[in-house]
Amino acid sequence: MVDTSREVQADFRPLRVLVYGAGALGQGVGGLLASAGHEVHFLLRNRFLGPMGARGLSVTGLFGDYHVAPDALALHETTKSVIDLDFDYVLITTKAYDTADSVAELQTISRQRFFPVSMQNGCGNLERLTEGFGKARALAARVITGFEIKEPGVVNITVSADSIHLGGPAEGEVPEAARLLATAINSSGLPCETTPHIRRDLFAKLLYNCALNPLGALLRVPYGALAETIHTRAVMETVVREAFAVISAMGERTWWDTAEDYLGVFYATQVPATYHHRSSMLQDLENGKKTEVDALTGYVSRQGRALGCATPVCDTLSHLVRFQEENGDHRHECSGDFIQGCMND
Repeated sequence: MVDTSREVQADFRPLRVLVYGAGALGQGVGGLLASAGHEVHFLLRNRFLGPMGARGLSVTGLFGDYHVAPDALALHETTKSVIDLDFDYVLITTKAYDTADSVAELQTISRQRFFPVSMQNGCGNLERLTEGFGKARALAARVITGFEIKEPGVVNITVSADSIHLGGPAEGEVPEAARLLATAINSSGLPCETTPHIRRDLFAKLLYNCALNPLGALLRVPYGALAETIHTRAVMETVVREAFAVISAMGERTWWDTAEDYLGVFYATQVPATYHHRSSMLQDLENGKKTEVDALTGYVSRQGRALGCATPVCDTLSHLVRFQEENGDHRHECSGDFIQGCMND
């Protein structure tokens, strides 16, 4: 049973959800859905199976404290144990570089009626889902909320710059499947809303991520520190201008008419909201893991080359992050004032 005092509404219909690649974000969102009475299956790493199977899953932080008892959790290490299940949604929370393999593996599930939802960083993920499952099924979410694993089975929500936005690939349309999932997530305690312009949201998030993640990872500082000096501001502003030019050349849009309009919001609102956050890219480097740079500044560089847009600063940052990935031990001691988060950023 679910260990929660929530009241279940008379018209409540539980969803069956698979969280594919359940790290901090997946455990956080999935835990809240499970605590609200939905049937949630978690595909996760072996190190989480024992603790979560014994103690359950707790989600704490900005939006309250929730706990799901062990017998209300369905835990899986491989897709073999879910291949014959009939899911309403599959929330894909893997790193962006695993999207292609994730699509291929999810295509082996027998009952192909579920809606796959990319909740990942970077751009290009929704396109891969559309190619693999069709435009009518693919969904994407823009997440700019920070989740951290305090210990196996305990996830803390640390920061949030805005509610989750959920939508489909067709501009100007909101699929009914997006409405149903957004209602479930919002009712579980995590702010979520639908949008007919999810692509604009994803490209807007790309601006934010490209400006902050690679530079913060290379300099090993939280987001707020990057806005404090003219030197790092100059780099971030050039990255934003390059990315904005590429997005425009692609025929895509964000929510601002110019890069300068975006930078005003960036400094006034977005950086202050996540001032102490340390990017997941920095944490990946510290832990000797591959980063998502190829879905961020690397994505801008590739699109820029294809479209004839110069992106020298995005190119440089991408190369430097790749060098860091390939060379040396990046672990170091950090001030306790910095939030050790796993933000989907």
